[in-house]
Amino acid sequence: MYQMGKSFHPIFCILVSFLTISYAQDCKTYTFSNKNVYATCITLPVLNSQLHWNYHPTNATVNVAYRKTGVTNSQWVAWGLNIGRSGMVGAQSLVGLVSSNGSVQAYTSSVTGYGTGLQPTKLSFDVPKITAEMVNGDVVIYATLALPSGRTSFNQVWQVGPVAGGGPSIHQMGSANRNSVGTVDFATGQISADSGNAGGSRRHRRNTHGVLNALSWGVMMPIGAMAARYLKVFKAANPAWFYIHVTCQASAYIVGVAGWATGLKLGSDSKGIQYNTHRNIGIALFILGTIQAFALLLRPKPDNKYRFYWNIYHHSIGYTVILLSIINVFKGFDILDPEKKWKKAYIGILIFLAVNTVILEAYTWFIVLKRKQEEKRAYPGNGYSQSA
Repeated sequence: MYQMGKSFHPIFCILVSFLTISYAQDCKTYTFSNKNVYATCITLPVLNSQLHWNYHPTNATVNVAYRKTGVTNSQWVAWGLNIGRSGMVGAQSLVGLVSSNGSVQAYTSSVTGYGTGLQPTKLSFDVPKITAEMVNGDVVIYATLALPSGRTSFNQVWQVGPVAGGGPSIHQMGSANRNSVGTVDFATGQISADSGNAGGSRRHRRNTHGVLNALSWGVMMPIGAMAARYLKVFKAANPAWFYIHVTCQASAYIVGVAGWATGLKLGSDSKGIQYNTHRNIGIALFILGTIQAFALLLRPKPDNKYRFYWNIYHHSIGYTVILLSIINVFKGFDILDPEKKWKKAYIGILIFLAVNTVILEAYTWFIVLKRKQEEKRAYPGNGYSQSA
């Protein structure tokens, strides 16, 4: 079996390489049904799309053919240029709307906001000609663009989504859909991803938000709670367990607030895109975490008659924060849609903490029950007991 695996590995790599090369060459070798020939073509990094064009410097026009593979009936595809900014809002788009019978309607749409619905409108530059077709699951939009202000380099966006009620409906929010932005230079044939620094900055902020919150609310908070629960059973750890608990939770809260702030910034920069459940849980965590921070200032002494009620309040909010934190981390994974290894890594951390919790919980009760037996033997009439 091992030898078979060794021989299979290079065959698999060769096969993958062949398929990758074939797909890359398809951009150059693809034959359009109308027999158009384009001097330049690029394979866009996501959504199985390609852009072909002929640039005419004498009159500052460009003939383009945007091709999206794997399209089904009742879907729409779009490609556009964003003249003054990056991203979807402001994009001057070419739209291909595929009906349920497979016919394609081609039109232009200026995206003025997230709720525009890609309605037919004129663009900020002339489009003398636009047509579209669907051939064997590939939608191709053909157009002639009069490039504005003599420019050749622009931010570009492209997208695909479902058709509902005869018009474009909201597209998915997976990683490929969010990263379908970049730049294109029709004169040099160069492209880049992420619309330059703007898109890269947004991705960096999303990743920073995810890392900070997963680390603080999703890992440090549970560890801090475990320190309070399981270290104090050891007499030698008193009062060290308390300072470890406070340090861990305070650090988690500070890092978590920083992650929460990056989330607010992301939300303000992404008007029209809302993740209500993730946002509401995040707000709840910030409020509950802040209440827990003030709990330290309101903590009665052990012999105070209100200490029992304070313990109920402190423990209830603490365990609620941990539960909501873990839920929201997974909500964040669904939104960011990172590589699966990161989600698997977090699941592995949770399993590790859970296994240790079970072991330590059993050991804690073993110690507590043992001490009860010793106290009964030493003081058989006092009825003193200690609970975990």
